[in-house]
Amino acid sequence: MEEKRLSFTEHLEELRARLIKSAIALGIGFVICYIYSKQLFNILLMPLTRVLPKGSSMVFISLTEPFFTYLKVAFLAGLFLSSPFIFYQLWKFVSPGLYTKEKKYVIPFVLLSTIFFVGGACFGYFVVFPYGFKFFLGLATKNIRPFPSIRDYLSFSSKLLIAFGLIFEIPLITFFLAKIGLITSTFLSSKRRYAILVMFVLAAIFTPPDIVTQLMMALPLMLLFEASVIVAKIFGRKPEEEKKEEKDKGKKKKKEK
Repeated sequence: MEEKRLSFTEHLEELRARLIKSAIALGIGFVICYIYSKQLFNILLMPLTRVLPKGSSMVFISLTEPFFTYLKVAFLAGLFLSSPFIFYQLWKFVSPGLYTKEKKYVIPFVLLSTIFFVGGACFGYFVVFPYGFKFFLGLATKNIRPFPSIRDYLSFSSKLLIAFGLIFEIPLITFFLAKIGLITSTFLSSKRRYAILVMFVLAAIFTPPDIVTQLMMALPLMLLFEASVIVAKIFGRKPEEEKKEEKDKGKKKKKEK
C-alpha cells in the first residue's frame, strides 16, 4: 500500500513533534545526570589533572562559576545519555522518504549512531585530551604556572567531545547514503581535495586557534573520510540493483494505470 505523501506544513509539524520529544528526552537525561554532576565533572577533569604540574590546580574566578559548570556538565552528559532516543527521532523523521526495505535499518541506525557518537567522544577523551593537554602544559615555565579555569576547561572539552562524536558519524552516514544510492565511492574520491579543505575548516571552527589541536581533529577526519570511501565502495548500491529498482517502479506505474 502506498504511503500518504506529507505536505510541507505537515513536514514542519512532524519536525516540531520530533524536536519536542528529543528535548523532553534531553531534559530527562539532564535531570538524571545533574544528580551525579560533581562526579561526572571530576571524571571530565581527569585527563587534565593527571598532567597538571605540582602546585597547580583548577580554579574558578566567580562565585556562580561552579554552579553553572555543574549545570553544563549535566546537560553534556544528558545529551550523550539521551542520544539513542534522539537518533531514533531523527530516523523517524526521515523514514517516510525511504523505501519499505530501507526502513528496516532503524535498529542498526540507532544502535550504530549511538556507538559512533559515544565512541568519537571517547576517542577525544582518551586519545586527544592527554596528548593535547600535555603539550599545552609543557609550555609552562618557572614564571608561568598553569591554573586553568573550570569554566574555560569545560567550554574547551565539551566542544571537542561533541565535535568528535559528530565527526565519527561520517562513515555511518556514508553507509546509509550509499545504500540508498545518493552517493558513490567514485563521487567521494573525486571530491577528496575539497573534502580535505572542508576538514581543516571544520577543525579550525571546532578547536582553539592553535595548529596542534586542529591537526588532532583534522587527521581523524581524513582517516574517517577514507574509511567512508571504502564503506561506499563495499556497501553502495550496485548497478544491477538500480536496474531492478527501475523495473519495479515501471511495473508499479503500469499497475496504477
